[in-house]
Amino acid sequence: MQIEDKIYYLRVIIAAIAGSILGIIIKPNSDQSNTIGLTILIGIISYAISQIIATRIATGVPKDKKKKIITIAIFGYIFMLFTFMILIYTVLNQNII
Repeated sequence: MQIEDKIYYLRVIIAAIAGSILGIIIKPNSDQSNTIGLTILIGIISYAISQIIATRIATGVPKDKKKKIITIAIFGYIFMLFTFMILIYTVLNQNII
């Protein structure tokens, strides 16, 4: 498996974990501005953690590929974060509907 593939799957897994945490933390009657702020904050923190891990994985990579490490799987990260956040939130709060 290439380094880019490892970083991709790393970011997708970290996004799934962060989305699950958000789905558990967010309560049904919470303020929308607090929810958006919390989602952005957790998303940025977990992406920063994935970036730190990715740079440690990518030691010995040529300089032109190191610039690409920052943007690998950014859309997959956002998609998985929101998907798991909505999925966990819905499963935990389905009795309200």
